Amino acid sequence: MIEPKHKRISVSRQCDLIGLPRASYYYVPKDDDPYNQLLMNLIDEQFTKAPFYGVDRMTAWLRREAHAVNPKRIRRLMRRMGLEAIYPKKKLSKANSAHKKYPYLLKDVLVATPDEVWSTDITYIRLQHGFVYLVAIMDWHSRYVLAWDISITLDAAFCIQALERALKISRPGIFNSDQGVQFTSVDFTSILEREGIRISMDGRGRVYDNIFVERLWRTVKYEEVYLNHYLTVADARKGLERYFNFYNMERIHESLGYRTPYEVYYEKPATRQQPKQAA
Repeated sequence: MIEPKHKRISVSRQCDLIGLPRASYYYVPKDDDPYNQLLMNLIDEQFTKAPFYGVDRMTAWLRREAHAVNPKRIRRLMRRMGLEAIYPKKKLSKANSAHKKYPYLLKDVLVATPDEVWSTDITYIRLQHGFVYLVAIMDWHSRYVLAWDISITLDAAFCIQALERALKISRPGIFNSDQGVQFTSVDFTSILEREGIRISMDGRGRVYDNIFVERLWRTVKYEEVYLNHYLTVADARKGLERYFNFYNMERIHESLGYRTPYEVYYEKPATRQQPKQAA
């Protein structure tokens, strides 16, 4: 992690070495409406419990919690957080013609070995004053988190950085994501196409197309984020690095026969290189 008073390596050089944008290290959250921040934290906790809560239901829940809010405000905050309820919806919006369409390839697919399918998603991570976004890339079969990154903005750059680190470990047959602008960007999809990886994207309104990453977010938040109070972006990165090391290397999963994601991912083939722990 970054050591501000390191005798030999400057903060800028340390940021370069771990791939952390200097702007993220020096980031000080802008003075936002403290009430908006409170609402976003409440929305985050409730959405983690009930990811099928859309704007109307989230508004109703907050009103039951004695918050006099309207749907317009909650829609704006959920959009800012990158949240969209996962439940079947009527096709009310026109398709976005700005990006190439990719089909969902995982219906009725049985994933039996590592690297058949990777998936990714972004979630909101609260700080004491402000928030960051977290992206993770996971192997479906083993639940192993190959790479992750955080950012103060929802641009594609930190997702691309995580993808490039994951591809230094191995390469999947299929890469699945939602239709977020980060994952549909040409900069992101061109990397997958160059590597010969088949691209799969969740259908809008599809229920639990990316179920394993949704479960990961709940686990990360209940076991790490909600138990700690990150003051800065650097604190969040340090805490998440510690947690993902634990998650991959030590946390046993009943669905994996009480083994760790690391043990299952590196079961075979034996020729796969052992990586330095991705961060």
